[in-house]
Amino acid sequence: MLRALYDWTMNLAASRHATAALSGVSFVESSVFPIPPDALLIPMILADRSKAWYYATVATLASVIGGLFGYLIGAFLYQAVAAPILAFYGYGDAFEAFAAKYNEWGAWAVLIAGVTPFPYKVITIASGATHLSLVVFMVASVIARGIRFFAVAGLLYAFGPPIRTFIEKRLGLVFTVFLLLLVGGFILIKYILPGSH
Repeated sequence: MLRALYDWTMNLAASRHATAALSGVSFVESSVFPIPPDALLIPMILADRSKAWYYATVATLASVIGGLFGYLIGAFLYQAVAAPILAFYGYGDAFEAFAAKYNEWGAWAVLIAGVTPFPYKVITIASGATHLSLVVFMVASVIARGIRFFAVAGLLYAFGPPIRTFIEKRLGLVFTVFLLLLVGGFILIKYILPGSH
């Protein structure tokens, strides 16, 4: 099933509807679709590197709008479906505690999921379910998805086909390490350095 979806996505990249397909895949991947937009973005940029920044912009905007759709799913379907079930089994308060903690770190969650291989759709829906500030969610989404797609576009624009394997196999790991270092730096500044004075 997943292989068939991947093959279908790759076929779209070679079609005359590739830009519309990139937009559609970027949108639905933010809430339900399992194949990342990179599967379309990479071959499209390699086919015409002069359009790298245009394709990255399309992917970013469609992904952020799709993330908003995921947020709305979490905000409205959670209340309609999941909340009554949790309340029936006595877990309503536990979710409230989770929501409070999630909102404290929500911007980081969106940023990390938006850049790394972690499923962004999980975070978009969780953000809506916990009522994370919509402004925080949107700003973090624009930053995260912009970094993700423009980094891919920049590498392909600069290096072309030789960088493709690196992007497909290792870019997620590079982003993950970068964000761990970034988060670690903020934790160091906030909790460790003040105590050393």
